[in-house]
Amino acid sequence: MPAFEDSDFGVQTPLSPVKSRDSHRFTKVASNGTSFPVGSHGSTISIPGEGNGHNTIEVPATRSSISDTSHLMHNLSLSPSMKDRRGSRNSFGASLPIPRSKRQSRLSSVHYPDGKAQRPGMPPIQPTRDILAAQMQDLSGEKVKAAKDMAFVFDIDGVLVHGDRLIPEGQRVLEILNGDNELGIKIPHIFLTNGSGKPEKPRVEQLSKILHSPISTDQFIQSHTPMRALAEYYKTVLVVGGEGYKCREVAEEYGFQDTVVPNDIVAWDPTIAPYRVFTEGERATSRPRDFSKVNIEAIMVFSDSRDYATDMQIIMDLLRSEDGRFGTVAQDPVSQRIPIYFSQGDMLCPTEHPIPRMSQGTFRIGLEAMYKALTGVDLERVVYGKPELATYKYADEVITSWMEQIHNDERLPSNVYMIGDNPASDIVGGNMYGWNTCLVRTGVYQGEGNDDNNPASFGVFKNVFEAVTTAIKKELGQDFKFGFDETINPVLHGNGTSAIF
Repeated sequence: MPAFEDSDFGVQTPLSPVKSRDSHRFTKVASNGTSFPVGSHGSTISIPGEGNGHNTIEVPATRSSISDTSHLMHNLSLSPSMKDRRGSRNSFGASLPIPRSKRQSRLSSVHYPDGKAQRPGMPPIQPTRDILAAQMQDLSGEKVKAAKDMAFVFDIDGVLVHGDRLIPEGQRVLEILNGDNELGIKIPHIFLTNGSGKPEKPRVEQLSKILHSPISTDQFIQSHTPMRALAEYYKTVLVVGGEGYKCREVAEEYGFQDTVVPNDIVAWDPTIAPYRVFTEGERATSRPRDFSKVNIEAIMVFSDSRDYATDMQIIMDLLRSEDGRFGTVAQDPVSQRIPIYFSQGDMLCPTEHPIPRMSQGTFRIGLEAMYKALTGVDLERVVYGKPELATYKYADEVITSWMEQIHNDERLPSNVYMIGDNPASDIVGGNMYGWNTCLVRTGVYQGEGNDDNNPASFGVFKNVFEAVTTAIKKELGQDFKFGFDETINPVLHGNGTSAIF
């Protein structure tokens, strides 16, 4: 798939300064008839409830020029629009390592107790339904070719589920793609989420139960899945985010040899996080050691922080240290700074709460501003996940591998459809990578019509079912049926006589 440069979208580089919110000043009239500005930088902040008889004070509002790093933020932090994207060390076109290990192929979807068919030297035993589907496909060559030349890439939260709650249309869509259609054919699809914090296997098992459809780890990409490639470059790393020690488990599964989590550091020296209430249970499960004698080589933010204060303090200590050693402060904050990686850059994520919650992107923005305020220099960092290029290149490899498993045809389909609910990540990333993009209104996006900044190329839909069925009809014909009729035998005429003589 082609990648696009900013110039393809008419983007001007560098990015022009953002107008301040206080470009339009507001005034307030006091009881004596005089007016004064309120609610803007350099003026005053109004006190709610003034005029109810209580004494109130107007407090001057200011903004430090040192901490103002808005023009230096990651492209999604500042403006999620393709129209305003700027070049950066981690914008589209950046080169990030992705895993290259080839996935093991499983050509048959039929499962046996020992994993093998019981007829050595003979073709795999197929259930009757698969035989009927194969015969139907033999009689519909053009449709089968078109079905194998399209693929779907699904965001998960806000498209198929809300937290642990199923979006009903999601279950039906997966049934259709797994073979409940007129050809009985599996239409390639994978899952690409900025969700994180768990190993892929238990997350897939959880989703399979929620969606009532089988999902394989071989068709599943979390935001930190491509980061497994970094295990080849770093030995001792700090892993941040997630519940308990699940992200440590993820890192160790990826092959990182020596993983450290914030609890290990607090257990070694509680004064590092003076406001942290550290329980005996946490201490018992941590792995403390003398970190003043350990060089941490990189910081990996795998998932959303569960303790902003502690995690930010520890990360800032390491970023300002000499080569990742606690208890030191580098003379040169740039040359001695260790690298930091974020698994994704979303500002918001849909949950069971009616208003989307802050995500890893807001945590990163806080760190960027703190680092600039304390050191006077800008924080260089690498961001994976949608809409970064490395994630889409990795998705290409996963789709190709999945095609080999379900159709014994190792190639990338020509027509890829991205189904997402977030214009700032799902849609902008898919558009810039050359995919067809479908925006659904069941998650982050709730607007009318298409998104102004990042319009979906294939359109906006009420839900995932409408998006997928519309795309399939475009590729396979408006008369394509979403259901497999097992009562029809394609080798028999209507009078029951065989069509084969």
